[in-house]
Amino acid sequence: MKILLTGANGYIGKRLLPALLLAGHEVVCCVRDIRRFHIEANQNPRITVIEVDLLEEASLAAIPKDIDGAYYLVHSMASSDDYEDLEIRCAQNFRAALEQTAVQHVIYLSGIVNETELSAHLASRKSVELELRKGSYAFTTLRAAIIIGSGSASFEIIRDLVEKLPIMITPKWLLTKCQPIGIRDVIAFLSQTLFNEATYNQDFDIGGADILTYKQMLLEFAAARNLTRKIIIVPVMTPKLSSYWLYFVTSTSYQLAVALVHSMKIEVICRNKKLQELLGIQPSGYREALQLAFSRIESNTTPSSWKDSYSSSGMSSSILDAINVPTHGCFLDKKQRSYSDRKVCINNIWRIGGTQGWYYANWLWQLRGYIDKLFGGVGLRRGRTNNYNISAGDALDFWRVLYANKEEGRLILFAEMKLPGEAWLEFQLKEGKLHQTATFRPKGVLGRLYWYSVYPFHGFIFNGMIDALVKK
Repeated sequence: MKILLTGANGYIGKRLLPALLLAGHEVVCCVRDIRRFHIEANQNPRITVIEVDLLEEASLAAIPKDIDGAYYLVHSMASSDDYEDLEIRCAQNFRAALEQTAVQHVIYLSGIVNETELSAHLASRKSVELELRKGSYAFTTLRAAIIIGSGSASFEIIRDLVEKLPIMITPKWLLTKCQPIGIRDVIAFLSQTLFNEATYNQDFDIGGADILTYKQMLLEFAAARNLTRKIIIVPVMTPKLSSYWLYFVTSTSYQLAVALVHSMKIEVICRNKKLQELLGIQPSGYREALQLAFSRIESNTTPSSWKDSYSSSGMSSSILDAINVPTHGCFLDKKQRSYSDRKVCINNIWRIGGTQGWYYANWLWQLRGYIDKLFGGVGLRRGRTNNYNISAGDALDFWRVLYANKEEGRLILFAEMKLPGEAWLEFQLKEGKLHQTATFRPKGVLGRLYWYSVYPFHGFIFNGMIDALVKK
């Protein structure tokens, strides 16, 4: 069967693709920017990649007419302030495009929406479901609470809170009950529901084996990591204050923090076990899902992370167009050093950022990250998904990877921090030397003042960094 997979570059999509291939399907991967599609399996003859923007109706003509099934894994939460309107428009355009195909079955992954009063985030998911349901195809909605897996937003937020705060002063929504589900079980439900006629034109809640409060989830995580943590719940923390608390302590963006806080005030528990009984799936418990996530992280085999999505920074998908680093009207800081071993130098560059740090004066990089957070930026907490591999479109601390070619020995990063201008950092090996160039294109007088204020630090930060990069 030929399956259309929207969001193929996303957290769920990257993990569902191998399962669909294993089931023998031909998969059409639908992405907004084809330059970001770097899944190793992309050489598989049963994979086709098409570039589609669901907000641009004309681009949907790229969807093949002979598809048999489709997954809708697109969410705009935290990408902008008007994400509810964007999600409806995307759903309408997608439904209209599918009406022109031979599609038989469409599956949508949504959130559990069993309460009468919903947060804006959950209400938006519900609206998308209602819109997609209007199509002439068989339609199935799978509704999940928070998803636990290496690189998932929920897992990373819990990890940030537990590993960084011995004592937590928290809002009362930590007493809200939730039914978390492991990413492995989500993929099982998604893949086994496809073309199962018993699931047609229905909606199902999917969840793990445990029902826990958010407080219990934090303490369970601490126990799994052999950490002692104390949680103090106060009744006076407003949603806005809670959002700021979540934003400053974790790697989440402020917009995502706001959406999550409002959703966490609502219980998300499965109505029944109907789908797991129908498919014969026994979901794992919360502790088991955590252990699977830990094993992925420890073996450095995390296949996808929410941090690599553009919504983690609020930047648009057109950011990769900035690959042509400008020179006119820009300030430049150029350094070069000879290296004795090209392979070692490249490996050093490819490990930059994240837990490795920036090789020199890491405390200054961390200070810059804290300042960025204060001004509403991403800070350094995103880290990186893989400690050894980098691909175009990946997040790397407060940078976005624009270009990464290990064989060529060239890496270009674009700053996603809050700046009065635009900044690039480029590394290139040629003729036995490492060339390191920091480029800043200022916006107005403030941009120029910013460059001159930080320029004195460039001397020892960038000199120290390039010296370390060329060493064995």
